Amino acid sequence: MELIRGIHNLKPRHRGCVATIGNYDGLHLGHRQVLRQLREQAAADGLPSLVMSFEPTPLEFFCGENAPARLSTFREKVEQFREIGIDRFFCVHFTWEVAEMSPEQFIRALLVGGIDVRHLVVGDDFRFGRDRSGNFDTLLASGRSYGFEVVDTPSFSVNGMRVSSTVVRDALARGDLELAERMLGRRYSMSGRVIRGDQLGRQLGYPTANMRVHRQKSPLKGVYAVRVGGLGEVRDAMASLGTRPTVDGREMRLEVHIFDFDEDIYGSHLRVEFVARLRDEQRFDSVELMAEQLARDAQSARDILGTA
Repeated sequence: MELIRGIHNLKPRHRGCVATIGNYDGLHLGHRQVLRQLREQAAADGLPSLVMSFEPTPLEFFCGENAPARLSTFREKVEQFREIGIDRFFCVHFTWEVAEMSPEQFIRALLVGGIDVRHLVVGDDFRFGRDRSGNFDTLLASGRSYGFEVVDTPSFSVNGMRVSSTVVRDALARGDLELAERMLGRRYSMSGRVIRGDQLGRQLGYPTANMRVHRQKSPLKGVYAVRVGGLGEVRDAMASLGTRPTVDGREMRLEVHIFDFDEDIYGSHLRVEFVARLRDEQRFDSVELMAEQLARDAQSARDILGTA
């Protein structure tokens, strides 16, 4: 997959494609339905498939710290598109200049002048342009003028519930990993590189692989039974996701204790899959009390993962 970072990196060879536009946060089953249709149409037309998205997301740009928690980091999104088989990922830097484009300016500058889209696949609730004033009908009219086809994909439902990033986000926030999994078509996961921590876990007998969350806010917090990929075989583990209040931590951190494992993995890139929620993050009056709770957490996680 080719990553095109920014409008300024578009080349003449990037013109002519079948495209879709969206945040694709979390890449849930509804997203996958759109991308499946995108790839099928691209194959039928003999053209590359292209996903256009934005960094930061429009909500992050306008709302800052009040924006919804992000399900996928930029790197995770790139990896997911590559796994699905998308040919090109066009990431537009979202600025005031982009935000102030009218729907007509957006179409003319990006879809026609930028990538010369021949076929556009969008969700049935797609909105774009200044004040989100452009919609599917806007695209249909422009397609007739500029010579590209537009098709929408209906909402995707699971057990009568419409699949969306918002539903997934809310499910994760209240610890309903089962609903999130049904919406995603897989267990929710986070990935990142192992960094050096303060070694407190090792001192307590629970060495941890520490990873930065790389989000303004996390969609979930607490202690979990997890499975870890990136070390050859998938390994059982428990993980704490939070700010570590017992040691007055401030930065959101994912700390993973891998069972029956004690190797130097600093710098390794891991994928942490959340299987079950054990409890909220909490502050302990002493590290001794924290160690006692970690022992109970470890046993609970082993029991759950042994039957999951």
